[in-house]
Amino acid sequence: MSLLLHVSDTHFGTEDPPVVAALQRLATALAPDVLVLSGDITQRARRAQFAAARAFCDSLGVARLLALPGNHDIPLFNLPVRLLDPYRGYRAAFGAELEPELEGDDLLLLGVNTTRPARHKNGAVSAAQVARVVRRLQGARREQLRVVVTHQPACVMREEDEHDRLRGGHAALQAWSAAGADLVLGGHIHLPYLADAGARVPDTPRALFCVQAGTAVSRRVRHGSPNSVNVVRWSAPAAGDARQCRVERWDYELAQDRFDRSHEQLLQLAE
Repeated sequence: MSLLLHVSDTHFGTEDPPVVAALQRLATALAPDVLVLSGDITQRARRAQFAAARAFCDSLGVARLLALPGNHDIPLFNLPVRLLDPYRGYRAAFGAELEPELEGDDLLLLGVNTTRPARHKNGAVSAAQVARVVRRLQGARREQLRVVVTHQPACVMREEDEHDRLRGGHAALQAWSAAGADLVLGGHIHLPYLADAGARVPDTPRALFCVQAGTAVSRRVRHGSPNSVNVVRWSAPAAGDARQCRVERWDYELAQDRFDRSHEQLLQLAE
């Protein structure tokens, strides 16, 4: 079995130390195989915030990390850097690759950089990015869980969140579904949910689920949702067995000072 810990919107610079410590304890207990960090790692893309975020990731002791920048990881007020070298701080802390990939015997994780320095916060996915992911998905094996990671949500549940939805997201879901994607992980709006894209996006030909994370450790909680992270459990199916994975949401409980599992769902995946 492989276990993915999906963390988003840490917003270092606004982190709550007790929540950080609780997430460190959770990671120690779960011992995940992969840490997925889906953007807005810092609050204002400052060097000290990136350093704190990197130290936090290292402290979790997870062997493999897939990280993406979010809109907050691009300087907002330092306009020369935003225009000329917007990912300088991110690259110094998390490496030069803005669209990382991780592949193993039972996993294929594909990162898509949906930030756009010319925009304030809205994200977009280009036709070239969609096509790159399609090519990689088409080469995936049945025993691999196929996961695409973005920052902005490709699918939203509420009408009031439509303005935050990824530009080009529905077309991307249609293409990625046809190519064999199982999950699309994201963050950005600090609202955790699991959406059946096949039921919400027309012409999505194959089962595909959007898994959104809340803010993991920041004080910037919204929508009445606590700090939360997601856990994905996957076992490669034997011949003749159904493809399925378990998605869990873990919420920070203030009274107990710990993350507890609050939701779980067994997803039936397509062949």
